[in-house]
Amino acid sequence: MEAVKLIAEYNSLGIADVIDHERFNLIAIDHHSTRIEGSTLTEVETQVLINEGRTPNGKPMEESLMVTDHHAALLFTLENAKVKNSLSVSLLQNINSLVMKRTGKVYNTMLGAVDSATGAFRKGNVTAGVSYFPNFDKVERLTNELVKKLNESMGKPLTVEQQLNLSFDAHFNLVSIHPYYDGNGRTSRLLMNYIQALYSLPLAIVRSENKAAYIQALVDTRQQKDINIFRQFMAGEYVTMLKQEIEKFKEMQKPGKGSGFSFLF
Repeated sequence: MEAVKLIAEYNSLGIADVIDHERFNLIAIDHHSTRIEGSTLTEVETQVLINEGRTPNGKPMEESLMVTDHHAALLFTLENAKVKNSLSVSLLQNINSLVMKRTGKVYNTMLGAVDSATGAFRKGNVTAGVSYFPNFDKVERLTNELVKKLNESMGKPLTVEQQLNLSFDAHFNLVSIHPYYDGNGRTSRLLMNYIQALYSLPLAIVRSENKAAYIQALVDTRQQKDINIFRQFMAGEYVTMLKQEIEKFKEMQKPGKGSGFSFLF
């Protein structure tokens, strides 16, 4: 698996130890994950928003709230992975509630109102494009089964390739259960990052420019019932990200490149 070799090179170069690398990496995750869900903020606007708290001019406030809420959810996710907190249904609900904290809506159903900002399971059936998701009355059972299966897998010795595939599979399975009214994609990608962080792997990013291919990979995987389709898509995204990071780092290490600019006086 090409990704395994690149992870070894990435770690040997000490890229994760570079000052501010983690912060910029997390901002890239915020940017791409929210762009997939409709945010129009650029990466620079996302960076200024996260670092300085300045909202971009001419952009809906809801988009800035989506980004800052995602950042809080990402930090929460990684902190739980860092201290080795076990994966649980309540942890996933907490992640989802942070994702939707200030943009969630109340859904009125025959079974009562559901506030999507609380991480509560949906009480109605949902579709997205050509995808139909499990009936709402199966959501709690399926989510519990997924968490149990993931914990069992994480309790066993795994190769780096198996660790990566586990994170990709968790991503696919949670978004396919679609347990919440809103924020399923972001929460599922954060679950993937949680597992990667737990194993001290570089964090995957689904690039927003590949949104159509990403959605198609999800659809094809469901329709053909072949998890390898999604694994291959995610591995491709992961390899591209690692190659770009390694290339940028090596370029920075070249003589005269360390400062990123040269004085003209």
